[in-house]
Amino acid sequence: MADKGDREDAKKSKENVLVGTTLTVYRYLYKMRQPQGIRDVQKGLELSSPSVAQYHVKKLLQAGLIKEEEGGYVVDKNVFENVIRIRRSVIPIQVAYSLFFATLLVALFVVFRSVIGSPLFIFAFVAILLAMILFSYQALKSGHYPLR
Repeated sequence: MADKGDREDAKKSKENVLVGTTLTVYRYLYKMRQPQGIRDVQKGLELSSPSVAQYHVKKLLQAGLIKEEEGGYVVDKNVFENVIRIRRSVIPIQVAYSLFFATLLVALFVVFRSVIGSPLFIFAFVAILLAMILFSYQALKSGHYPLR
C-alpha cells in the first residue's frame, strides 16, 4: 500500500508533465472524449508532425494520465480540478461563478430599480461586483482559461 508521501510524489510528477504542448495535448484528449489517434492529435492541434504528437502522447502514457484503447488514446485520469465540461467545451468553475454574479447584477438593477441609490442597494451592488471581479480574476489566473 502506497503511503501519503508516495501519492504526493506521483501527483508532483504528473504536474511536471502537464506543461506546454504536453498540457495542450492532454486538454485536447480530455475535450474529445473519444479515442484519438496520433494523426488526429497532430491535425486537431496543428502540430508540425505526427512525431511531435507521438512524443507528447508518450509522455502522457508514461505518466499514467492517458491510456490506449482501440482507435487511439483517451484520458484515463482527470487532473483538472474545478472545471465544467459542456459537450466539447471545458469551462473553469470560476467562469460559471462570474457569469452567475453578472446575472445577479443585472437582476439587481431590474428588480430593485426603484431603490437605486439607497445604502442597501449600493452595498449589494458593491458586494456582487467584487465577487464577480474576484471570480473573473481567478478564472484568468487558473491556467485553464482559455482552453484550446
